[in-house]
Order: sequence, then C-alpha cells, then structure tokens
Amino acid sequence: MKVIITGGAGFIGSNYVKQRLEKKEESLSELVVIDNLTYAGTLENLEAVSSNPKLTFIKGDVCDEKLVDELFTGADQVIHFAAESHVDRSIESSSEFIRTNVLGTNTLLNALRRRPSAKFLHVSTDEVYGSIQEGSWTENFPLAPNSPYSASKAASDLLVLSYFKTYGLNVFISRCCNNYGPNQFPEKIIPLFITNIMREKKLPVYGDGNNSREWIHVKDHCSALDLILESGVPGQVYNVGSGLEISNLDLTKKILQHLNKSEGEIEFVADRLGHDFRYSLDSTRIESGLGFHPNITFDDGLDETIKWYLENENWWKSKVSN
Repeated sequence: MKVIITGGAGFIGSNYVKQRLEKKEESLSELVVIDNLTYAGTLENLEAVSSNPKLTFIKGDVCDEKLVDELFTGADQVIHFAAESHVDRSIESSSEFIRTNVLGTNTLLNALRRRPSAKFLHVSTDEVYGSIQEGSWTENFPLAPNSPYSASKAASDLLVLSYFKTYGLNVFISRCCNNYGPNQFPEKIIPLFITNIMREKKLPVYGDGNNSREWIHVKDHCSALDLILESGVPGQVYNVGSGLEISNLDLTKKILQHLNKSEGEIEFVADRLGHDFRYSLDSTRIESGLGFHPNITFDDGLDETIKWYLENENWWKSKVSN
C-alpha cells in the first residue's frame, strides 16, 4: 500500500506520519510525504522516523500539477494536511491561504480523478462553521466562516464534496477542534504562551479572554483520522471533538499554574478582527459510528506538551520572533 501525506512536515502532519509508521503495518509499502517546507514545516519534525526505509520525503508544492500527478501514481491513500492555517496571518494577507488551501486542494482532486479507487482524506477544521453561542455543531450545520483562513478551508471542503457528487471519488472530510501537542509552531496560543514564559515575556490575551475553544491532543486527532480511513463512509464529513471546552483566559491561567507562574504575566490586548466567540463540535457520528473516543486528558496532555517545549528549546528558539 502506497500512502501520500501532504503537509507531512507540519505540526499535525508530522505527528500523523510518526504515529502511522510506529504502527508497523505490514501492508504499508511506501509512505510519501510532500511538503513545501514553508515557515511552519520543517524536516526536524520528522527526524525520529527519517531512517525508516518506508518513508520518502519530497519537497514540493501541492499546486504543482505535474509533481502531484506523478506522486499519485499507484497511490492507495492520500491524507491531505497541507494548508496555511493561522488566522492572524490570513487577516494580514489572504492570498497564500487561497492559493494553498483552495487551489492546492483542487490540484490534488484533479489528480485523484485518474485514480478513483484511492482514498482521499481531507483534514479540515471546526472553524468552517463560524461561531456558535450555545449547543454544538453537527456535520449538517451550514458553513459560515468568519476569517480568510476559515473561508479558504470551507471552500476546499465544498470542492471535496463536489468531487464526490460529480465524479464519485472515494473522499472523506474530518473537521477537528483545536489541536495541541509537540512540534506545534509557536505562533499558536499554547506553544506561544509556554515559550513566552520561558523568555520572560507577557502572555497576550485577546479582548476579555472569554472566547471559548474545544481542545484535543494531536495524537488523539491522528487516531481519529485512521478510524475514518479504515471505516468511514465515502462522501461523509466527520467532526472530531473532545468535549473539553475552555475559555482562552482559563487556558492561559492553566498554563501559568502548570509552570508555577502568577496571573500577573497576562496582558490583555485589542481583540482580533472578526474573532469567533465559541466553537463546539457534536462528535456523535465518529463516536457512535466509528468508535472514536479521545484517550489523553487535557491536564495530562498539557503537562506532556509543556515538558516537550521545556526540553526542546533548540527546536522552537529559531522559530519565535523577538
């Protein structure tokens, strides 16, 4: 079995690559990672498995039609992580988000048309739903993205579903809540705040800090993706949540507590433009249909994540701004 992983040198992608290779599947003959190694993707993330004979790395762009078509030859599975993913960056400049997230996905889908039996798992986000005041989104909720990033992901989701309807391709979509864990680029809130504390910098909290998010450890997310590939229904969307919902302010306080620091390290800053207030996923479909349940508690996962950043200062120091 030949598996293609786009964006496999990024945060979630590299964790998935490592988890997939650690399973030692007898049927897996080749695992090909394609990544353009932009600022958030690095081969350091794959060092632990770099000597695995089944792993092949290709530096390349998912918008490169010729390269993608060649790589897809003989592919049995494609797991599509490659994306620009930071909301703040999309607000400052949206063009690269549209190019990579929309045009890149379209390039992959066109190549897939020549290999219709291959499974294609598009890794998306809960942010495509917008914001919800109460209750939780099911997969049937209308998409209402509020940032250029989430709009680009919503567009790519719709492209994937259109290729299922029009061409009958073997596609699946996952929409996951916020991920955390090792190797996450330190622009995201958890690694940003951990590394800020280590550099004796304040922790910038948007607005009043009451915006709420659902969190899942990246390893649990990767396990959910395997379940979708193994047992999912083509053309279906699967929400991947944890049920653990926490405000940004309470999350900040929890990080400070884990590092024995005071709340005096918090600095409230002007709110993000178009800041979604609350995300919450209804994960009944993947839980009752595929048997998914997260295994890592938030406190245990946060402890592990903090420890990783404390022990891997060389990894993150070159990746943070002064």
